[in-house]
Amino acid sequence: MTYVLSIGGSLIVPPTGIDTVFLKSLRKFVLARYDKGDRLIIVTGGGSVARQYVKASAAVEKVPEDDQDWLGIHATRLNAHLVRTILRDVAHPEIVTNPDKIMKVKSRVLVAGGYRPGWSTDYVAVLLAQKYKAKIVINLSNIDYVYTADPRVFPQAKIIKDISWKDFREIVGDEWRPGLNAPFDPIASKLAQKLILQVAVLNGNKMNNVHKFLDKQKYQGTLIHS
Repeated sequence: MTYVLSIGGSLIVPPTGIDTVFLKSLRKFVLARYDKGDRLIIVTGGGSVARQYVKASAAVEKVPEDDQDWLGIHATRLNAHLVRTILRDVAHPEIVTNPDKIMKVKSRVLVAGGYRPGWSTDYVAVLLAQKYKAKIVINLSNIDYVYTADPRVFPQAKIIKDISWKDFREIVGDEWRPGLNAPFDPIASKLAQKLILQVAVLNGNKMNNVHKFLDKQKYQGTLIHS
């Protein structure tokens, strides 16, 4: 099976710095799935690195949105290089920076970063799922479930375990902007719905739970589907 992992940058680089505990668990997970014969396409977000660069540039000069995006894109690619490096024994030696171009690779592990302004890494993940004929995108972040609203603002928000694309898109809306905090990018959601993809939103700090999802066992998380 081919799976796409869209990894939130906050898992790789939270505000406290690069999370080597997470990276070790990610490597262990990838090697285990590799041994099972799976093909994994990993897309990395920018995390606090991206936010720090955008914030620093804005503190000096008014920065156009495209330039903010490019700072974020390069942060995602730096994180992608880091992930590829810790997986160098199984991963293709070159990271993907253009999802429109199919790379013919022998390895069953491929790592990608951001592509161009206006595109989130969630959108890149959906494009790569289309290119490499994956049916499932696993969105790893630091939440256990999607909620009906932001539970930090609305304590009465309810957990969602299973939701259609139509209902999910009513929650996240139709617009994306740099730094948007949504469980899955609205533009990526639109394309995922069109492609009839399944997206599982899971907590990346619980990799055993990700195994359970892939092995069709009882798991903790939210499944978005047609």
